[in-house]
Amino acid sequence: MQAVIIAAGEGKRLRPLTRNRPKALLPVANNPIIDYPIQALSGCGVRDIIVVVGYRKDHVIRYLDRLDIPVQIVEQKKQLGTANALSCAEPLIKEDFLIVPGDNYINQGSIAKILNKKNAVLVKEHPYPSNFGVVLMKGGEVSCILEKPERAPSFTVSTGIFSLPCEFLSQLTSNDLTDSINEMIKQGGHLSAVTADDWQDAVYPWDLLALNVKTLSMIIPQKSGIITSDARISGAVRIGRGSTIGPFTTITGPVVIGENAVIGSHCCIGPNVSIGARVKLEPFTMLQNALLMNDAAIGSHSQVTEAVIGEGSVLGDHTTIAPGVPMLEIEDTLIRGRFGCVLGDHVRSDPFCIYQGAIVGNNSRIRGGKMISGLEAFQDGVLVV
Repeated sequence: MQAVIIAAGEGKRLRPLTRNRPKALLPVANNPIIDYPIQALSGCGVRDIIVVVGYRKDHVIRYLDRLDIPVQIVEQKKQLGTANALSCAEPLIKEDFLIVPGDNYINQGSIAKILNKKNAVLVKEHPYPSNFGVVLMKGGEVSCILEKPERAPSFTVSTGIFSLPCEFLSQLTSNDLTDSINEMIKQGGHLSAVTADDWQDAVYPWDLLALNVKTLSMIIPQKSGIITSDARISGAVRIGRGSTIGPFTTITGPVVIGENAVIGSHCCIGPNVSIGARVKLEPFTMLQNALLMNDAAIGSHSQVTEAVIGEGSVLGDHTTIAPGVPMLEIEDTLIRGRFGCVLGDHVRSDPFCIYQGAIVGNNSRIRGGKMISGLEAFQDGVLVV
């Protein structure tokens, strides 16, 4: 069986993190999200994989070219929807196929459950169904998929993973895949629902923290680099080559630390922390439930909880990041989230700043001694607060 991975979209609701990279390349547990569906497909023996790229395509292509698993790449020149993305791959599709989002986590067991089904969708219960396609059933078959309804009549949602026959390609009726699926059902076609074992999506930036926890639970412990004898490490911890762990630092897994990171003395890290390559933590810093992308840095005597820190961002000493519950307007919708902060790429924050439920745009500059919350710092370009 063939598989078509859709990795052409931006993920607008995850801005500012997707300003410089597509959603499929956002790192969780130090691996791009797209790595998880590729590994799940490969583990099920699916070797004929087509990836549709579009937004920031060069970034995706560079990553795919480094993989041991060969994939075929096609381009969606304009991001016109999932059905349009699928149609771009049509010349390469020769048999029954799977459609798999490249920006969701899925496990091998779930792929195995739908692999040999025909005309099926992988579904999962979700507490916030209105963010997804809600699946309605009748007589054991899918009767309709409602895309992001304001009032969801069910908690069962589509994972976006379908097993379809090759002839479905001739039935694409619009740029939206859900519309085409509903039209197929209306014309007498059938679609069965298969419950996924494990699936997770990140709709908003702070959702990456939950996805990070999910993927960290699967890491294989490995310790490289230089770890001082006075450091204390427990649980599942993976430390990359060239990294150094300072004296009297405590790391409680699950934690993953990339290559060439520098962790100062008397730090307290974990659980549920991902630290990218070349990250620098100054002494007496505490991290818990956090995701730090490559080249980030945090000053001494800082406390960081429930935070996503973008690539190359630098926080001054005595920074405090604590969970808040702000009401945010994203894509013209009011959303209540719970998180400490989401910082975009290359943010510069002076010492003695406090963040609580804050989203800060790329390249922003935060002056010292400020309290930042909500979307007041959400914009690109240079922001002086």
